[in-house]
Amino acid sequence: QVQLVESGGGLVQAGGSLRLSCAASGRTFSRYYMAWFRQAPGKEREFVAGIRWTGGSTYYADSVKGRFTISRDNAKNTVYLQMNSLKPEDTAVYYCAAAARPFYTDYFGNYGYWGQGTQVTVSS
Repeated sequence: QVQLVESGGGLVQAGGSLRLSCAASGRTFSRYYMAWFRQAPGKEREFVAGIRWTGGSTYYADSVKGRFTISRDNAKNTVYLQMNSLKPEDTAVYYCAAAARPFYTDYFGNYGYWGQGTQVTVSS
């Protein structure tokens, strides 16, 4: 059974930084596409960033380009999201997700595995 466990959320002032971690277990993830999504109150879940386990190519939502960086540590089966220059509009619950396909997808319906979510709150 696949398990994704996020950590690293919290409260930070605007302009600050946080690093989220997603520890994956239960599968060999080389054929999975990994991503971070977020969902703010009253809004739909949205794609934030994605990465392939092999090759490392990345994709970002326009709203976070240049501020967020997704990376992975294959030896630790862990995916990270480094978030810099945080803004109040980045406030949301952040979810780690895995899609059973090796290529990029930003559609949440393609992700069959989800973590429990971690709250990120950015104060102004």
